[in-house]
Amino acid sequence: MDLPELPGFKFGAGDMFGPPGLYLDSSSSEPDFGFAFNDRNFSDRLLRIEIMAPGSNPGAEGFGSISDWARRRKRRREESVNVSDVLAGAEEQVLTNEKPDMDEGEAMIQEAFAGDDEDDVTNAPNWGFESFDYSGVERVRELHISSPILAAKSPFFYKLFSNGMLESGQRHATLLINASEEAAFMELLNFIYTNTVSVTTAPALLDLLMAADKFEVASCMRYCSRLLRDQPMTTESALLYLDLPSTVIVAASVQPLTDSAKKFLAARHKDITKFPEEFMSLTLAGIEAVLSSDDLEVASEDAVYDLVLKWARARYSSLEVRREILGSRLARSIRFPFMTCRKLRKVLTCSDFDHELASKLALEALFFKTEAPHKQRSLAAEESASEHRRLVERAYKYRPVKVLEFEFPTPHCVVYLDLKREECIGLFPSGRIFSQAFHLGGQGFFLSAHCNMDQQSSDHCFGLFLGMQEKGSMGFGVDYEFSARSSPSEEFESKYKGNYTFTGGKAIGYRNLFGIPWTSFVEEEDNVNFINGILHLKAELTVRRSTDP
Repeated sequence: MDLPELPGFKFGAGDMFGPPGLYLDSSSSEPDFGFAFNDRNFSDRLLRIEIMAPGSNPGAEGFGSISDWARRRKRRREESVNVSDVLAGAEEQVLTNEKPDMDEGEAMIQEAFAGDDEDDVTNAPNWGFESFDYSGVERVRELHISSPILAAKSPFFYKLFSNGMLESGQRHATLLINASEEAAFMELLNFIYTNTVSVTTAPALLDLLMAADKFEVASCMRYCSRLLRDQPMTTESALLYLDLPSTVIVAASVQPLTDSAKKFLAARHKDITKFPEEFMSLTLAGIEAVLSSDDLEVASEDAVYDLVLKWARARYSSLEVRREILGSRLARSIRFPFMTCRKLRKVLTCSDFDHELASKLALEALFFKTEAPHKQRSLAAEESASEHRRLVERAYKYRPVKVLEFEFPTPHCVVYLDLKREECIGLFPSGRIFSQAFHLGGQGFFLSAHCNMDQQSSDHCFGLFLGMQEKGSMGFGVDYEFSARSSPSEEFESKYKGNYTFTGGKAIGYRNLFGIPWTSFVEEEDNVNFINGILHLKAELTVRRSTDP
């Protein structure tokens, strides 16, 4: 008689009807052994779960939110029994008897062999745990388990069941856990058998993720990570994911979750001035996530440096601790090569940084600044795949400049400003790009590139202007000259020169620097103004005289 074809089942000659999930078609990636869970007929061992009560019972706790979970986890860490200290004297005996190594923390395993009566576990040896105080055991649960099913999903259980096996006699395993772990552990066992979970809330999934990490069930960690990623991300949840134990965070299965958390924080704080109080309340991992973004909307890297110092001083009152955090963690998030030389000089004298480290960072930044643009792009490309992209330029509101300063015979400076072709195209029809500030004779100046109307031809054109920052009303005379590199010589050619007596907030320049309409300036073919997609501009400033208003 032909056997019937049922969904999820495949039958052939000689096949016998089996339990649901045992004979799966190719559409199922993992078999479902839920039918065998806690079933004596399909189990070869008895798992005795001794549940400790360290002061709280999660069954009586309400933790319906991420914040509740975080508070409970913090309290659990504080109340946790230090089992490794209690069992220090027993470790040698365990190793001598070649029994399974003890897991650190709250979970401990005892391998035991009872007599013929499979329900009798009172005669099981305790393998060196005589000194442990079992008076804290609140209650005991016993489950029938299949060692092959557990060992197939968990290296932890594989080692447990493979060490010290005897061919005869019933095997019993005793697991000691805290009451706070019970629900998650039972859910973990359910997953091992069924490849699914019944919990859906973020707190419960986080508990399950922690249990899966402790008992080395990578497939469950991946499953929980995916479910958590599918839930709405908040600042609170993102920070919590980044603050998970290091053993959890480094797991490949959890990386997509932490990456999502970092991206969320970076996007939310793209403009770091939008939520200033929330930014200052971020954890260290949260600050690192925000500062890792290339798209950070910030005036300059000087502003990033100032903000990092402000956060560190508010968070760590101890100078020693602050130096350690800045040196080992936060310094990697500051892109020193894009800071101004004026600010780099302040880094050298900043007491919050170790002096040797500060000198190293400043020198590396200055050496990078001296490299040719193509070399800088090459170095940035090499580092672009790394976690800390210190040589990759952010999308600053004010464009970085290179500045050469001379004090003698008269105060003089040469300023280099590079603009990408796409940045220039984005200026149309009336946009502006401002440079970072630079200084001459104690006064702050800036360059600004414009798309404006030529007053004579009424065509759009590219203009370059020099402005002095607001600082008093005293006149400040400057001789200036604008130049630009062009093909094929790639030498700087003078475009415009003049002199002007500045007062605070004033600017001077040339509306049509190249003397051509906008369409000719940005055209792709035979364009001599952009070299490898970069417009290279130079401004030379010399102090002419200083006069009274």
